[in-house]
Amino acid sequence: MTILQSDSGAQRRPVHKFGGSSLADAACFHRVAGIINNLHQPDALIVVSAPGKTTNRLIELLNLFTSGDSAAPEALEGLQAFQRGLIETTLDAANAAPLLAALDDDIQTIASVLENHRLDEYERSLIQSFGEVWSSRLLARLLSSQGRAAASLDARRFLQVSGSPVQVDEALSRQRLAGILADYPEQILVVTGFIAADSQGRTRLLGRNGSDFSATLLAALADSSHTTIWSDVPGVFSADPRRVKEARLLTRLSLSEAAELARLGSPVLHSRTLGPVADSRQQLMLRCSYHPDDGHTRIQRQSRRAGGGRIVTSVDDAVLLEMTIPDRYQDTVDALTAWLTRRELAPLACKRRPERRLWQIAYTREQAEQAFSQLRDHQPAGGFEGLQAREGFSLVALVGRGVVDQAEQCLHFYHALNEQPLEFIQPAKNGLSLVGVVRKMVLEPLLIRLHQSLFSRPKRVGLVLFGRGNIGQAWLRLYQAQKPRLERELNVQLTLYGVFDSRGAMLASQGLEVEQVLQDFTPKSIVWPDWLEDLEEHGFDSLLALDLTASDSLVQYYPALVQQHIHLIAANKLAGAAEQGVYLRLKQALGEHRVQFLSNATVGAGLPVQTSLRQLQQSGEQVRAISGIFSGTLSWLFQHFDGRQPFSELVLQAWQQGLTEPDPRQDLNGQDVKRKLVILAREAGFDLDPARVRVSNLVPEALAGLDRETFIDRLQELDAPLAEALAQAREDGGVLRHVARFNAASGEASVGLEVLPDDHAFAHLRPGDNVFAIETQHYRQNPLVIQGPGAGREVTAAAVQADLWSLLAAL
Repeated sequence: MTILQSDSGAQRRPVHKFGGSSLADAACFHRVAGIINNLHQPDALIVVSAPGKTTNRLIELLNLFTSGDSAAPEALEGLQAFQRGLIETTLDAANAAPLLAALDDDIQTIASVLENHRLDEYERSLIQSFGEVWSSRLLARLLSSQGRAAASLDARRFLQVSGSPVQVDEALSRQRLAGILADYPEQILVVTGFIAADSQGRTRLLGRNGSDFSATLLAALADSSHTTIWSDVPGVFSADPRRVKEARLLTRLSLSEAAELARLGSPVLHSRTLGPVADSRQQLMLRCSYHPDDGHTRIQRQSRRAGGGRIVTSVDDAVLLEMTIPDRYQDTVDALTAWLTRRELAPLACKRRPERRLWQIAYTREQAEQAFSQLRDHQPAGGFEGLQAREGFSLVALVGRGVVDQAEQCLHFYHALNEQPLEFIQPAKNGLSLVGVVRKMVLEPLLIRLHQSLFSRPKRVGLVLFGRGNIGQAWLRLYQAQKPRLERELNVQLTLYGVFDSRGAMLASQGLEVEQVLQDFTPKSIVWPDWLEDLEEHGFDSLLALDLTASDSLVQYYPALVQQHIHLIAANKLAGAAEQGVYLRLKQALGEHRVQFLSNATVGAGLPVQTSLRQLQQSGEQVRAISGIFSGTLSWLFQHFDGRQPFSELVLQAWQQGLTEPDPRQDLNGQDVKRKLVILAREAGFDLDPARVRVSNLVPEALAGLDRETFIDRLQELDAPLAEALAQAREDGGVLRHVARFNAASGEASVGLEVLPDDHAFAHLRPGDNVFAIETQHYRQNPLVIQGPGAGREVTAAAVQADLWSLLAAL
């Protein structure tokens, strides 16, 4: 199906669908209304199924009447009583009155239609349509009674179909819908699912689970951006959680994996539902109406990079249809497969046995009845004979991108099923599933065993290190010591895949030994674009890059690394503090490719500054200000600068002791502190452009352009302005400190010298310490203060290792 996209005036109204289990009784209707109210979407389109088991009651009613059963009138009275009770317990008397009158009219209509015991398809469809109409009316009236602008919309007003199975007239349906939506701006429309109309106005049904299909179809026709299907489960699990207690909710599932799961009979997803999603721009999410905060599954168009099975699924009651194909076996099987697919009866699994001229195809019991009937009628023209149905089977499958290429998972699957009464195993041609058909049995032990085989395998993670300097070497030692614990506690298998320095790289898919990298590093030159292309087939489940350099050229390659789905850990500040446009483009790329970027080592080394900011935000705090002494070098200098020796002598001492950058101006110019301030402000949720930060440079302009040796020779030129600043601080009764500040309310940010009271928290630190003060609503009079060593290779390497742990845990 191809969904046409409108060129202008596109509606972006979100779509939400609530199934029958979400609308089972009055409490459910009020719960759903609460969800809708909390969405704060005044123009939402709400698709509803029939309440509870109403559709089954209507089908039972039809069967009783057509068979002449005397219990039919009683069934109709019971249906009316249930709907009347639902209305009366959901609404107050004034709001219930018009719906009760409409219900009485509907019951009269049903009774009138049923007087004709020879009901045609359209009359049967008309009677089954009332469940959705009743839901739509009731929910719209409930929302209106709560002050929401809401109206009921019968989908037959716009959704036109024809043929069997039904085909949607997309252009006409879109045109009609656009006119209706234009008449109801800023109003919630509660739309009937499951039903449509043909060109003569006769009711047509969209089939079982048609309301889910109605929702994604409506979103496609309305050009909506998001569709959420609410049911009694929060989404797709790695197995049925009622049968496998260790089953995990999958927060993301690719569209191709979702389609395969639906094809294999999943009760959560249905193949027709996903068609409009694939053919439009909408995003699909699955959530639980009973527990809205229990998580969700988001269906994504982009496939996961990591391959392998993610889901164990099953069909307890499967039926095998078998037939003999006497001539032109391959051609006939291909033709029959295409014939069944056109009728939406593609088999769940099949087995070709050309040596016996036999073809076996597996279905759910419900599908099997329909497929058998159609194949029986097609037999004279279909080129097959001996059609028979064999009952008493079950189906078990692993689903996931490239699962058929995962040797370890395939081996587990084949071993597990070969111990059962196995009929056959079929690897899907698209690589998305391994399907086994076995004699009917208690499936739980098999499902649990297969699920354990999926999630007990360690995740294979490759690491690429950039930088073999002081921090890089300290991290390598720490990684070597911590690797066994990481692998044991996080169920990962770590491989040091590559190490880069300024001369080139060593790469080894089997892994590099830390001692080899430290003691016998023999790099080869690397051409970056070619190397990045080679990473496409790196063979790991995930690849992580650790940037422990200060290289601007490496940062330029971050977007390319992100496109390769390589996660990033950085001690390099240049990306996090980049110009606003560059930074926002990087963040967008990270989000689009679902790549993580951790940079806790960029500010405060091992101090928990960024993590504290995140925890404050997650607790509901709003950061109001950030300030502190962010440079260990400048902290050391101004803790010692008391006038007893010139400032230049202190700078020279710090430089000789390795406390400064190789060129001390990189500390004195304030740019490093500015980067840290920008990173923290952004971490706190603010868009701070580096250009907006006022920086006071301690280096006179006359010294800024000199080579390093000449600058060192002329260090004394720093003394006069710094001595004057110190004297002014003493005159004011304070101390001179180098402080960074960001004010969230004004957006002002500054870096430079300040005179602080002698009792200020920043006044007396251990030389070299950093201090960070964070003010929020609850930490305003008494800010949260974090103090400690903010530099040093060991503490910085520890921060990198902590980021590695966090990222691996998230994977």
